[in-house]
Order: sequence, then structure tokens, then C-alpha cells
Amino acid sequence: MYLTSEKKTEIFGKYGKNNTDTGSPESQIALFSHRINHLTTHLKSNKKDYSTERALVMLVGKRRRLLDYLRDKDIERYRAIVKELGLRK
Repeated sequence: MYLTSEKKTEIFGKYGKNNTDTGSPESQIALFSHRINHLTTHLKSNKKDYSTERALVMLVGKRRRLLDYLRDKDIERYRAIVKELGLRK
């Protein structure tokens, strides 16, 4: 599997408050971004995999909703995570 528990712990440790912080918007956005990058590379070689394409679109929507929530709650945290992950609107 492409996403091991060690990789999740690393993502949560880097973007969350600690290694077990799975609920903060920053850690969830970082995890979604990792999954989106993986699915994007998969779809480049498997162009007719429509179920994965649908899952990717749904995942991008989830990340967008979390980013909108974070922007409304705390603009500084939003700017920090967007800059750190290299996202653009």
C-alpha cells in the first residue's frame, strides 16, 4: 500500500500539533494532498480508470471544503498551510 502508518504519522507530525493529531484541518489537508498527488500520478498512466477519477474529484472537494473552513476560522493558519503545501486557488 502506498500510504503506510509510518507515512501517516510523519504527515501528522509535520503538519499537525503532534504525531497523533489526526483531527486538525492542517493535518487532514496535508493527508488529502498526499493522496491527491498519488491518485494524479495513477491516473496519468491509467486514463480510463473512471472510478479512481471520481474518487479524486471527491477528495479534491473535501480538501477545498476544509481549506474554506480554515480560511473562515483563521486566515493565518490558512495562509501557512497553503504556502507550505504549495497549493493555489
